[in-house]
Amino acid sequence: MVSMLRIVTLNTFQAGYRVVSEWAASNGHELVLLVTLPSGGERYDATAPPLVASVPPELDVLVTKKLRGVAAPVIEALEPDLIISAAFPRLIPDEVLKIPRYGALNCHPSPLPAGRGPNPQRLIYEGADEVAASVHRTEPGFDTGAVLAQRSMPLPADLNGGPLMESWRTLLTACLDEAVPRAVAGDRGDLQDPSKVTEAPAFTPEEHVLDLTEPAAVVRRKAAALNITAVRARVLLDGAEYLVARTDPAEAAAGKPGSVVASHPDGFTVRTADAALRLTAARS
Repeated sequence: MVSMLRIVTLNTFQAGYRVVSEWAASNGHELVLLVTLPSGGERYDATAPPLVASVPPELDVLVTKKLRGVAAPVIEALEPDLIISAAFPRLIPDEVLKIPRYGALNCHPSPLPAGRGPNPQRLIYEGADEVAASVHRTEPGFDTGAVLAQRSMPLPADLNGGPLMESWRTLLTACLDEAVPRAVAGDRGDLQDPSKVTEAPAFTPEEHVLDLTEPAAVVRRKAAALNITAVRARVLLDGAEYLVARTDPAEAAAGKPGSVVASHPDGFTVRTADAALRLTAARS
């Protein structure tokens, strides 16, 4: 049992903050500071409200891009036991990493060393049949530190962005349950195998457009991966482009792959390579 820890968390995305804050609260730890970046689209949804609008008013928040000159002295003055980052798109410098008593950990939603980088949902987009997450020691390189915990589970039955995100929340919480006691005990973690490293770059504009001539399972998996942080999956139907908020299995329907077989007030039923899918369009 780990006694109460003073934790500084680095996040720019509400779901990442939620993982750390809920885990800390459920284990009797204290968040002494949230470090975040100015809003405006550093990798995550630029239209989302600033993270500071969704955190408790009693939590101290530092909004800065200057991690060495501004964040480091503030964090040092708080004498934290641990730093935990989740969905923080900046490299954390040594001036910050050396401060906490038990080091710094990062939450990453992939089975490291696979899926390093800014877009770990790419693994699912490209064919992974499970959801995975890791907590690792933070080093100056992105997602390169020794792994302290790793978990996986099958893709959710409701294969859409929200349930996929909830799967990651569950896995990362379980990873923190293992990783933090290991860090406090001085365990350095398990080094990543360089031969198994893969990178996960951002999706290209072309990859945002779903190909409805592919099998239904592929279309659903890609749409879910695209819609993790916001609705980004798109389809072209009869010359018009639509944002796709959800995909769901539909009753069998005849038609050419890629064609619309029924229209609905909130979307369409389309024929894929092997089955019909109900597409729910995003509200404008």
